[in-house]
Amino acid sequence: MTLEVIVCLAAGSAAAALVLSFCMAPVLGVLQQCGYGERGLFRWYFREHNMLRRRHALLALCEVLLVALFALCFSFLGSALACLVSAVPFVGLGILYILSSRHALKVPLRRSARMMRLGGCCFVLLAALIFGVSCGMWFAAEAVDSDLFRLFRFLPVTLFPLLFPFVAALASVLMKGYELPHNRRYIARAKKLLAASPCIKVGITGSFGKTSVKHYAAEMLAEKFRVLATPQSYNTPMGIARTVRGGLDCDIFLAEMGARREGDIRELCELVRPEYGIVTGVGDQHLETFGSPDAIAAEKRVLAECAQKVVLGASVRFDKAGALKEGRDFAAEDIICTEEGTSFTLRLGREQGRIETKLLGRHSAEDVAFAAALCSLLGMSLPEIAAAASLLTAVPHRLEKRVMGGVNILDDSYNANTSGALSAVETLRLFKGRKFVVTPGLVELGELEEKRNGELGAALVGLDGILLVGETRVSAVSAGYLNAGGDGGKLRTLPTLAEAQLVLKNELKPGDTVLFLNDLPDSY
Repeated sequence: MTLEVIVCLAAGSAAAALVLSFCMAPVLGVLQQCGYGERGLFRWYFREHNMLRRRHALLALCEVLLVALFALCFSFLGSALACLVSAVPFVGLGILYILSSRHALKVPLRRSARMMRLGGCCFVLLAALIFGVSCGMWFAAEAVDSDLFRLFRFLPVTLFPLLFPFVAALASVLMKGYELPHNRRYIARAKKLLAASPCIKVGITGSFGKTSVKHYAAEMLAEKFRVLATPQSYNTPMGIARTVRGGLDCDIFLAEMGARREGDIRELCELVRPEYGIVTGVGDQHLETFGSPDAIAAEKRVLAECAQKVVLGASVRFDKAGALKEGRDFAAEDIICTEEGTSFTLRLGREQGRIETKLLGRHSAEDVAFAAALCSLLGMSLPEIAAAASLLTAVPHRLEKRVMGGVNILDDSYNANTSGALSAVETLRLFKGRKFVVTPGLVELGELEEKRNGELGAALVGLDGILLVGETRVSAVSAGYLNAGGDGGKLRTLPTLAEAQLVLKNELKPGDTVLFLNDLPDSY
């Protein structure tokens, strides 16, 4: 093998790797959604009927056939030139695949610095693998001394789409040698900023409602204090660190704290050092990763132990001296829900007052009560709390109401817990006209997943249209609906949300209401 051949093979390998790296974007997007966890990626990729796996197989098949066909058709030019010409369909199919996959994921790939580094690592791995395979096939062709073998010596490269998840996982593992120390340094700097700040730190956790409680608490406290809260559902060490690094010019810092495994809350508490805490409740969410309800409760208890003063939900089985307990020390009572909003009597100790909000759903009243309890601990009076509560806005994608073309759209796509889902269906029934629901079911409920999805299905009986999306949990929802006496003619199962939206476009009329419940990310 001459130097000229080596240079040509290296250049060709780099070009092929560049095309395949962009083809890998959907896989990297799912890996990102899985928190860069390789197990989550493999669990998703190799599940039954995975559409992306089928697309990769189809891409590989088309590339094999077209590259082989072009090599044969141009064999009269000699094996070297024929192989060069056969690269045209390889590149062309790759570009077509890239263009067709731009909207393959519901949650777009975030081009963060970490993702760019991971993408670069994937490119290097692909280039090295392709170069190694190409060199091996070149030597094999010389040893076999067959014109047909020389003509097809680069065909193995066309099968690389089948390796996408393995390349992504390997790149992720290799990059962790850099990413983990980098993250630790980033979090350590945020920890120093938090320790040096005189602001009051508040941690908010729970199996449900923590994002909504944080949102309401931030808006209510902002009437009297300067408030900084972690945005959206930022509830990991890196999410909190990013928020803190943006500046801590505030009186109160609200940190949402998520937990999927034992030790997550303690890590977050060591970062934030919260003086106040809210534990909204202990439920089934993340039972799949924790293994038991007791493990979930023990994890949530960590925040109560670390904070000096805490607000605890009714479903929380533990207590703490000086804690405000839902039902005992505060509560949302006499709740009245309409399609225009929710009103309730807020009881705080011996005081009580009527609260009027534009928020939808019974659970929103309970979430506001949690926020109100925190506000009272931080020195706000009941009249101040009531005035602030009347101005509250809906949390984006959590039973958020919009009207389009006379159709009421209830966007509850970020709701993933059982009680919230049932409350959303209850709210849907308040609306006049026909009522539709679009849902893929509930996830991360472990051994209770089938039961809870069956209960959700039973709750949908009586609606005018049920559109189940995907393949993940819809069979249990469908069975629960039919077993509860639901009309099978009103039940439809569709592979994607886009197809469900197309059905609704042709079905909905002014005055109808549709609930989008728990729009799962691609990793499910």
